[in-house]
Amino acid sequence: MTSSETATERQRIDKWLFFARVVKSRSLAAKLAQGGRVRVNRNKIEQAAYAVKPGDVLTITLDRRILVYRVLAAGSRRGPAEEARTLYEDLTPQPTAPRAAEAQVPLREAGAGRPTKRERRALDRWRDEP
Repeated sequence: MTSSETATERQRIDKWLFFARVVKSRSLAAKLAQGGRVRVNRNKIEQAAYAVKPGDVLTITLDRRILVYRVLAAGSRRGPAEEARTLYEDLTPQPTAPRAAEAQVPLREAGAGRPTKRERRALDRWRDEP
């Protein structure tokens, strides 16, 4: 193996996250890695220069989501979304049960709850009458 082959197989994690469209900018990708929110093969990394290779499994913690990706290839540019999807295989488990807030929308009868602006003005007029 020559040094040029190993250079194309491995890529900095911040560049890979940017090319795979996980984050909007490379600086955000670097902050994500340095913040300890990226794991490579279950090991927490803290450097944006950490090199990933095809076959590595990344666990990425974003806001309210956890993404699990298997690296398939190193990227050469930040292209369209279809090109970015060829860089990884999505292993993120599907949620088994819907979230409690999304599962049931509370139902209430008409007229129950807060008054409308029109109803509030009518109440104010009623209270102000002698």
